Amino acid sequence: MAIVGLLDSLGYRVKAYASAESFLSDPSGPDADCIITDIQMPGLSGIELKHHLDGLGVTTPVIMVTARTELSLHARAKASGAACVLLKPFQEADLVRCIEGVLTL
Repeated sequence: MAIVGLLDSLGYRVKAYASAESFLSDPSGPDADCIITDIQMPGLSGIELKHHLDGLGVTTPVIMVTARTELSLHARAKASGAACVLLKPFQEADLVRCIEGVLTL
């Protein structure tokens, strides 16, 4: 919810979901300009979500966040096509920089 509050305060339209599955069940979800997901979640992981979106032909940029420090996990996230991978706790400016970067593509 901290990310939602931050982005809302910066003027972004934000919609939060309890899980990747609830995001996928919302027909308007994949129409977002940017998707921010945790890598490790109950149900589908952020990496699995990205693969699922790719399979649907969704090209929305995905930013992944994680508290896990394994370099192999970060490499898998980048290899999945994540636009950015941020290690928690991260600076708000780093998240904003990632978002601004993907929104200008």
